[in-house]
Amino acid sequence: MSPLKPQDIAVALQLILTPAATYAALSAATGLSQGEVHNAVRRLRGARLVLANAQLVHSAALLDFLGSGVAYAFPAEAGAESRGVPTAHSAGELAGEFGVSDPLVWPSVAGSVRGASVLPLYAAAPMTAQHNPALYELLALVDAVRLGRARERTRAKQLLQQRIMSATSLATAE
Repeated sequence: MSPLKPQDIAVALQLILTPAATYAALSAATGLSQGEVHNAVRRLRGARLVLANAQLVHSAALLDFLGSGVAYAFPAEAGAESRGVPTAHSAGELAGEFGVSDPLVWPSVAGSVRGASVLPLYAAAPMTAQHNPALYELLALVDAVRLGRARERTRAKQLLQQRIMSATSLATAE
């Protein structure tokens, strides 16, 4: 069994959003190659985050990992100022709740905000802001768990749980 890689989190989150997606669709949605997506699903199965006989995410296990393990498995820290795509408390609902006095960004020439740079979980993450807003929102929340202060982490975990559980309930209702 291979250890998880950071991009595996993006694949798991995309599988939450589109549970019946093909490898080609997952590839297009995440910006990873089909081979990388296939390997990610294999690693996620090995970690018991995806069910062994299907491409269904074990939501409770993923939430547990995101809430308690992702910051340790894939630590992040703010670096030099850069132009980029807002993340963590600087993006989405968290930006509205906590304000953006000290923005965090994924470095990107397509970005519109200057702030402390944060390496994203994987290289293609900044493009999700334009091409896959639902995945971008989830990745930014994961960054809030990885980087945020206590209040931001707590709120990000609550929002992740709401988003993942509502996506999961929608998928089972179909």
